[in-house]
Amino acid sequence: MTIRYQADADLNQAIVTGVLRREPTIDFQTAFVAGLEGVKDPEVLAIAAQQGRILVSHDRRTMPLEFATFITSSQSSGVIIVSRRLSIEVVIEELLLIWAASSAGEWSNRIAKLPL
Repeated sequence: MTIRYQADADLNQAIVTGVLRREPTIDFQTAFVAGLEGVKDPEVLAIAAQQGRILVSHDRRTMPLEFATFITSSQSSGVIIVSRRLSIEVVIEELLLIWAASSAGEWSNRIAKLPL
C-alpha cells in the first residue's frame, strides 16, 4: 500500500508544498484540510489513523508520549517527527525517499525522527 501523509498543525507548510511540487502524486493532506488546528494530540493521531496516514509533525515534546499511549489501544499508521533544525530541502528529500522506498505497512505503529 502506498504511503499517505498527514501534516500536523505545527508542521511548516513549506514542507508540504515542497513535497507536492517535487512529486504531485503523493497524497499529503494539510492540517487545514483535515481540520487539525487546535485539536489535541490523541485526536490528531486518531484522525490520521482512521485515514491511513502517517502523521508528520515538529512536536518532539508531547507527540512521542502521546503516540506511545495511543498505540496501547489503537492502531497507528505511524508518526514522523521532523526536527526544526533540518533544512526544508532535507526534510522534503527524506519524505520523498520514505514514500518511494517503503510501504505503508512498514510504518504501522512506528515512530521515527528525521533525519533517519
